[in-house]
Amino acid sequence: MCSAMNKVYTNIIKFIKKETVLTISWVLAIISMFIVKPDAKYVEYIDFRSLATLWCLMIVVAGFTDCGTFDRIGRKMLLSTKYVWQLVLLLVALPFFFSMFITNDVALLTFVPFSIHIVKMSEKDELLIPIVAFQTLAANLGSMFTPIGNPQNIYLYGISGMTIGDFLYLMAPYICMSVLLLALGMVSIKGKRKSIFADEAKRQSMSDYLNTANDDDNHIKCEIIYGAMFMVAVLSVAFPKVLWYPIVCAVILIISFVVNRKLIVSIDYALLFTFVGFFVFTGNLERIGEVRNFLVSLVEGHEMAAGIISSQLISNVPAALLLSDFTDDIRRLIVAVNLGGLGTLIASMASLISFKLLAHRRNEMKGRYLVYFTVVSVVFLAVLCAFHIFNAEYGFFVE
Repeated sequence: MCSAMNKVYTNIIKFIKKETVLTISWVLAIISMFIVKPDAKYVEYIDFRSLATLWCLMIVVAGFTDCGTFDRIGRKMLLSTKYVWQLVLLLVALPFFFSMFITNDVALLTFVPFSIHIVKMSEKDELLIPIVAFQTLAANLGSMFTPIGNPQNIYLYGISGMTIGDFLYLMAPYICMSVLLLALGMVSIKGKRKSIFADEAKRQSMSDYLNTANDDDNHIKCEIIYGAMFMVAVLSVAFPKVLWYPIVCAVILIISFVVNRKLIVSIDYALLFTFVGFFVFTGNLERIGEVRNFLVSLVEGHEMAAGIISSQLISNVPAALLLSDFTDDIRRLIVAVNLGGLGTLIASMASLISFKLLAHRRNEMKGRYLVYFTVVSVVFLAVLCAFHIFNAEYGFFVE
């Protein structure tokens, strides 16, 4: 009996260590359930479209990995870059620019596994934490530039009455400052001037392997299939009324079942359940009168402070939905919740994706990553807030 209990206890501890964020999300959700009793409104908390999109993209990423696509592209990138700083710059630039068009969570879901694979091939583990941290920041910063870059922008842009030009002009100065911050951050990475390969023999060995792999035509059909699935998933984000997400999910499920059914069970479902836990927690927070009243008292005339502070507590998407009902200054709220995506890990749900992806593959790094990411993210938030105050004081950019 004692042996069985010890085994159960050991397994629980292992699970908590491996799935720390999942555990925290559901502990918070369960605690909130004692305050707000479960009812039919719980279903409204969950953003099923976002979860469905994440599931589709996780299947696609797993498919590309199984095809060896990331391996071949990674080797080409390693062969085309000589120094570490060039590789880091490229890996961080990808989510920064792509997030403007395919949202920050999609960009991270696509490029973080890819980067983890490349770092593994280059045998430079010391780069993994800073690369993933800066990729996460880059995706959150790049996505704030366009109305379709992240969920809160889609919503706030829709109720603001702004034109696309107005929105781009509003966020342009913060994007420029973000580029500067990312550049300075990457300069701080140690070993950036080192060569990717320790010797020419290793480079030649990788080149020979790549030439052999390129002679195999079997991967082309595989990449076409998953490439088409990827495009459909991304287009469903950009045109949700044209490509209804339940149909997209059904199509991807059927194709995956036919092509490689093992992928369906191989993806990280803990990530999806982590989001569900936080959706329940944040949804309940909005229904707690004291919390709601506190947020309301902060909003009017204090959109920046309210948006940033509430984003740290309930993440920027729920913060945008909640605070938009209590202010007419939607433009300032757009800036607030976008900047509010920096700071804590929960400030942007997209940041959880990177953390979960890294923890799933390199669980021993998650503690150091959390510290590194939080410190850099808080510094970025402080600088951008100072920039906003400077801008408001001297009026270089009109909001």
